[in-house]
Amino acid sequence: MANEPWQQALQESLTAPEQLLDRFDFDPLPLKAVAERYPMRIPSYYLDLIQAVGDPIWRQCVPDLRELDETGLFDPLGEEDLSPTPAVIHRYPDRVIFLASGSCASYCRFCTRKRKVGCSALSMSFRELREGIDYIAATPQIKDVILSGGDPLLLPDSVLGDLLARIQAIPHVEIIRIGSRVPVTLPERITDKLCALLARFEPLYLNTHFNHPREITEQARQACGKLSRAGIPLGNQTVLLRGVNDDPQTMIALFRGLLKIRVKPYYLHQMDLACGTAHFRTPISAGLEILKALRGPVSGLATPHYVIDLPGGKGKVPLLPEYVKRRGEVLEIRTPAGELVEYPDCSLLS
Repeated sequence: MANEPWQQALQESLTAPEQLLDRFDFDPLPLKAVAERYPMRIPSYYLDLIQAVGDPIWRQCVPDLRELDETGLFDPLGEEDLSPTPAVIHRYPDRVIFLASGSCASYCRFCTRKRKVGCSALSMSFRELREGIDYIAATPQIKDVILSGGDPLLLPDSVLGDLLARIQAIPHVEIIRIGSRVPVTLPERITDKLCALLARFEPLYLNTHFNHPREITEQARQACGKLSRAGIPLGNQTVLLRGVNDDPQTMIALFRGLLKIRVKPYYLHQMDLACGTAHFRTPISAGLEILKALRGPVSGLATPHYVIDLPGGKGKVPLLPEYVKRRGEVLEIRTPAGELVEYPDCSLLS
C-alpha cells in the first residue's frame, strides 16, 4: 500500500545537520553529537519557513551545542513517578495523559520530553497501549483523556481511529483531547479523511502549538480551517522561548494571527526545567511583562493563561501576583492546593 503524501513528506525530512548545507552557510560538524543524542527531524515544509541561521524557526528545530548542557532536570515534571503504566501519566485526579506516539513531525529543541521523544524509550508497543487503556477503564475518576507523546497525529488513521474508539467506549470518559504540532510543522497531515475520522469522536478537542507568527502560513490556515469545519475546537499552547518569541510585539502578532485562523490562545507556558533547554529559558518577569502588554491592545480572546508547570508533578499554576513571591533568586509559588513550592528563576541570564 502506497504511502499517503504526508507520510512521504515525513520520510523525506532532514535528519542530519549537514543536510542543511544546501541552503545555509554554517558549520554542521559540532552539531552532529547533539543530533545523535537528541534526534533531529525537519520536514521540507517547515524547513522552508527558515529565513536565516539562528532565526526563530531555526532555533526551534536545528540542534544547538547548548543542548548538551546538563543544567536542569532529566524528568522536570516528575512524569516517571506518575506513570502507573508506560503509556499513562496520571497527575490530576480526573484526567490522564495517554502517550499514544513516540515520534513527532519535527523534534522541537525545547521539548520537555526530549529525553525520550524520538527515541526507542517512547516507542509504545501494542501491549503497552492496551495496558494504558485497561488502566483508564479500571479508574472511574478519569473523565478526560489527553492523547500526547510524541505526536498522536503521526499514527496512521486506522491505528488512531482504533485507539480513539477504545477510549471513547469507556463509560466514565467524558472528553478526549489531542495535543499535536502537525498543523504547524506538517499541515499536509490534516487531510479530509483525518478530519472526518476525528469528527466521529465528539466531544474531541485539539490543542496545537504555534510559537511564532511566521508559523501562521496559508497551509497552516487551511489545516486549521479543515479541523474547525469538522467541528473540532482548537486551542494553542505557546512556550515562552528566549530568542524566539520573548517580546510583546511578537506575541501580540502571534495571538492576533491565531484568532484569525480560529485557534484560541489557551496557555503561554514558562519553559520547563528540562536538561538541554536552559538556553531557551527567560525570567518569569519577561512573561509577566508580555501578559501586561497584551491587556488593552488585544482582545481578551487573544490573551492566554500564563502558567508554570511545577517540578515534581505539582501541576500547572497561573503566574499571577497572588501566586508568586520573590525571595532573592528563588520564587516561592503557591499551588492551588495551598502548598508552597520553591522555583529557581533565571533572571540572571543576560
